[in-house]
Amino acid sequence: MSASAPEPSETAVDSAVDGVDDAATSEPDVGEAAEFAAATAESLDESSPELDDSAHRADLLGKLNAVTAERDDYLDQLQRQRAEFQNFRKRVEAERRQQVSAGVSRLVESLLPVLDGCDAATAQGHSEVAAVGQSLMVALGKAGLERIDAVGEPFDPNQHEAVTIEAAPEPGTAASDNDAGESPDVAATGADAGEPELDAEVLQVVTAELRSGFRFDGRVLRAAMVKVRTG
Repeated sequence: MSASAPEPSETAVDSAVDGVDDAATSEPDVGEAAEFAAATAESLDESSPELDDSAHRADLLGKLNAVTAERDDYLDQLQRQRAEFQNFRKRVEAERRQQVSAGVSRLVESLLPVLDGCDAATAQGHSEVAAVGQSLMVALGKAGLERIDAVGEPFDPNQHEAVTIEAAPEPGTAASDNDAGESPDVAATGADAGEPELDAEVLQVVTAELRSGFRFDGRVLRAAMVKVRTG
């Protein structure tokens, strides 16, 4: 007969059973698995290439610069158009005022003979006409008409038209005495005298006004016809 194998002790059997039970009933640590997954995801995110991030930022910066340049261009165009519109409006307004002034000037100039008639009638003693002339002058004065001062003023060819010229009498000589028996102004404006000529270096003073002169809106509308004394 063969010898039989020794039987395991009861203690050893119990220990083996307990180990099997522990191995069968042990569960994995869920918390550690979750921490591992989170760390892995974070490491994947952090592992994105820096080159891609720089390219993305450069692309955004380029788009921002393009939008800024387009905005500046639109702003410049707007400012230019606004300036052009302002200049156009000023030009149109100036042309309108000029046209209105030219129209009023023509109307006023057409009424100057009426003022001349009133002045002539008043000089002849028709006092009833003086009021009409004064009223007309006031109305035209509000529109910008004004008389040119003549008598006693230095001769100004820009606003005075010399019709006759007389030389100043010499000391001790009467103004009406001359060899031809004519007054100095008649001698100066005779047929042989031609157009009256004035020397700019000689003192010239207006002694009489033959027809009134007028300014309208600061410019000479009609020069005054005057008599001038030289010397």
